[in-house]
Amino acid sequence: MQKLLRFFSVLILGAAANFAAAQAARDIGDIIVETNAVPIRVSGSTAELNTLANTVFRAHGYYRIEPSGGSFDIRFSSVSANQVNVQVIKGSTVILNQNANGTSTRSAFFRAADAAVKATSNLNGFFASKLAFVSNRTGKDEIYVGDLFMGEVKQMTNDNAHAMTPRWSPDGSKLIYTSFFKSSPDIYILNLASLRREVFVSVQGTNSGARFSPNGQEVAMVLSGLGTPEIFVSNAAGRSISRRTNSDAVKSSPCFSPDGGRIVYACEPGPQLYVMPASGGSGQRIGGSLGSYCAEPDWSRADPNKIAYTFRESGGHFQIGVLDLRTGQSKKVSKAAYDGVEPCWLADGRHLIYTARAAGSRALVILDTESGRTVRIGNITAEKGSAWGP
Repeated sequence: MQKLLRFFSVLILGAAANFAAAQAARDIGDIIVETNAVPIRVSGSTAELNTLANTVFRAHGYYRIEPSGGSFDIRFSSVSANQVNVQVIKGSTVILNQNANGTSTRSAFFRAADAAVKATSNLNGFFASKLAFVSNRTGKDEIYVGDLFMGEVKQMTNDNAHAMTPRWSPDGSKLIYTSFFKSSPDIYILNLASLRREVFVSVQGTNSGARFSPNGQEVAMVLSGLGTPEIFVSNAAGRSISRRTNSDAVKSSPCFSPDGGRIVYACEPGPQLYVMPASGGSGQRIGGSLGSYCAEPDWSRADPNKIAYTFRESGGHFQIGVLDLRTGQSKKVSKAAYDGVEPCWLADGRHLIYTARAAGSRALVILDTESGRTVRIGNITAEKGSAWGP
């Protein structure tokens, strides 16, 4: 029983953390940092496009929106209900003139905006990402899916039970998550097209932390049926389950490397972060981590040298750190007074989303790990976000 209690302590990062140390924690808001940001002007031919343009580029730490002038003038115009044109002008030269298609004006705009990002920064765009998250807007923690800015949101589960950590399949067609639907935590997989939910793994004990490998052929997870929570790997159908760790230490949050060859995870004491071969073997502690409590690692698909994770500061608050595997050093990238937990990388390897948590408040925010700019995503009470990009 003590092992299971410690396991859930790692899993939910001490939900009863002390917030009294920071008065500002009551308000989960925005932190806008303009250091070295590129000045741009953005506009749309309709009120909808103009609002979207200002919303998304305000959330991108590479840019600073100016009312006039700037290095680039980015203009969006409606072509049809499902098509948006973007023009990028530098000085008097049009450097991009492109139409983008989508399933709606909104989704077409995001694709057009990503094209503008690529043309002006050479960074991959992330605006067209899909977002899965947990919200208790119905009174229970159910899973929802929408665009990255909380538009076109749809409720995906109606389990009337606590749901945790939704994660996308690499092709974006499925979500894998943990639910207390049958009172004990089991792993489920949800087909987003049919909304058909199936049990993925249900064995004695806790079943949680499931994540697909980059090629979609394997799933790593944590099972405690043999006593201590250990890391296991199955095929994409939840079969051929094979144990990957074997010790008395509690493990959590396995995540594959971008090439699928390694797994990073959190392990007590601490916990701290460890990396092992995906095929199994001894885990090696990652040096350079921040704090005595480090968990919830997410390995960047865009930059294989970066691992984001949650750490606890000496004052008791949780923040987001990024480990650079090239140097073996970590840096604190979140700068808020409230707690920051559950980081998930976006497609450019520079921005991520995380759960901002204060007393009585939960929200998802976009964080620029280079400048520290933090922008709340929409107004829906949400947490445990996971992003998928086309």
